[in-house]
Amino acid sequence: MAVSDFTDWLGVFCAPGVALFVKRLSGNDTLANGAHQAGPYIPKDFLFRIFPMINRTDEKNPDHRFELAVDSHMDAREVRVIYYNSKRHEGKPNGRDETRLTNFGGGASALLDPESTGALAVFAFPLDDNGAATSCHVWVCRHETEEDIAEERFGPIEPGRFVMWSPEQPGLFPPYAAGRASCWLEQAEIPPAWLTQFPTGAEIVRKTVELRPEDGTPPDKRLLRRRECEFEIFRSVEEAIELPAIKAGFTTLDDFISRAQTVLQRRKARSGRSLELHTREILLEERFQEGADFEHGPQSEPGKRPDFLFPSQAAYRDPSFPAARLRMLATKTTCRDRWRQVLNEADRIPVKHLLTLQEGVSEAQFREMAQANVQLVVPEPLIGKFPSSIRADIQTLESFMGDLRLLEVAR
Repeated sequence: MAVSDFTDWLGVFCAPGVALFVKRLSGNDTLANGAHQAGPYIPKDFLFRIFPMINRTDEKNPDHRFELAVDSHMDAREVRVIYYNSKRHEGKPNGRDETRLTNFGGGASALLDPESTGALAVFAFPLDDNGAATSCHVWVCRHETEEDIAEERFGPIEPGRFVMWSPEQPGLFPPYAAGRASCWLEQAEIPPAWLTQFPTGAEIVRKTVELRPEDGTPPDKRLLRRRECEFEIFRSVEEAIELPAIKAGFTTLDDFISRAQTVLQRRKARSGRSLELHTREILLEERFQEGADFEHGPQSEPGKRPDFLFPSQAAYRDPSFPAARLRMLATKTTCRDRWRQVLNEADRIPVKHLLTLQEGVSEAQFREMAQANVQLVVPEPLIGKFPSSIRADIQTLESFMGDLRLLEVAR
């Protein structure tokens, strides 16, 4: 199918009377990590709204069958939505309390194919007059261009997050609980200057560190916890600034489109820089000196700027400095289609280290990366979502920094 088919598909299903759910498929959703969950995870709060018949605890694992078509791959079949409720039905403290879609026929389905791990998937559920789903149409993005089209519509979709919309819950984000535990800032807590000039990514990261110092927390967990906190700070400031303008209304369609595009571009800019800025902060906290032990955003060769060079741009450009003691680190929230972008970022460094938050890759894609001398760096809590056969070959952020310290000793 041509890319325009996806655009047409979005035009059909991004419409009133359709509930949408958008996520990136993790290794637990597909068959990539051997967990055998046999279907994508979708939060029960969403599925209970559109499949109310499974929202019950008086019977074990209630389910419902319906027709699902993966339109991107010309595949249609009867699938099952199921509520695994042993925790509430049987009172098992360690029991399950989650919903999934199952019965896809194994790896023959694009939704379970290990090669779909990391892909952006859009689920569209047409609703009847009572708000219940009658069927489902899915598009699994097959390449970066389709993902860009989707993110132009929904905003950036990061691993582990999702976008959902239904008539009962307008908006493209799930609600957030207020309170210090969630990092959500009430209007009185937002610095006044931020309300007139939206804060930079660096300013929001500094506020995140203030709220989440995470003293003594291992770097990998610290990174993930702060990312969660930073996202909520961003959303709270966005709401404080944009909601009054939205409530006030717009006098022209062009004004509305302009405001919407501003919001979308700000979200994309935040998503693109967030991981990089948090990584820099953690390097500093771990006693790496900027300018001596690492350089952020240097120029390796004309027109080439890796996110981080170790120990410095000057050392990289010094022909007498041993190439074996140079390192580079790229940061990409997702890597399924984007990992090849790092291959030419630093010619003197044969092995390209790539820090990603993607929740799994297929064994075949990992082999392709390894053959291209790309070394994955993944926060330790996420490694369990990768195939067991490759976990030992993935570095954590902490182990990567340990290697850097060994290079420092050798200098």
